[in-house]
Amino acid sequence: MNATPTEARRRKRLALTVIAALFVVPVVGSYALFLSGWKPSHTRNHGELLTPARDISGHPITLADGATLIWKEPELDHWTLLAVPGPACAGHCLERLDELRRARLTLNQNAPRLRLVVLDTALAPDQLAALAPMMAGSDPDAVFAELRPGPDDVAAALVDPSGFYALRYKAGYDGTGLRKDLSRLIRSQH
Repeated sequence: MNATPTEARRRKRLALTVIAALFVVPVVGSYALFLSGWKPSHTRNHGELLTPARDISGHPITLADGATLIWKEPELDHWTLLAVPGPACAGHCLERLDELRRARLTLNQNAPRLRLVVLDTALAPDQLAALAPMMAGSDPDAVFAELRPGPDDVAAALVDPSGFYALRYKAGYDGTGLRKDLSRLIRSQH
């Protein structure tokens, strides 16, 4: 039994309509969710995602040796993890800083793509040497002042290679979660 030319055209139009709907419906649905302000209740990142990410490329970090940390280095693809210790960085604080140093090591061949900077120029030279390759620096524009925790604790901030402050980890953050975020972000960008 052969279909008439009209029925064949109708089937082709129906097939084309179904195919178009497969592409259009998800776009319209996602746009409607965006306009309604809906956000998923759980995201994969463990740090607090800043939306929108803040462009801090005009706010340099001054390193202890007097050099300025350059956020955007065209030939390099560096992420920067900034450790923000509270006043009187001692036992617990130094353990958290060492945990950040070890988190960098878990990136294996991608470890050189992560710079570690502690925003505390008062660390003793032997303490800083034990945390190598972590560098000491200061935040003259107080961009990360909001993160400064209480005594003997550490918060952290992650800045992408373009100079956008994207994730923050307030004092008491989960070190395993931070390590997972680093692994996912730095390995996925290579």
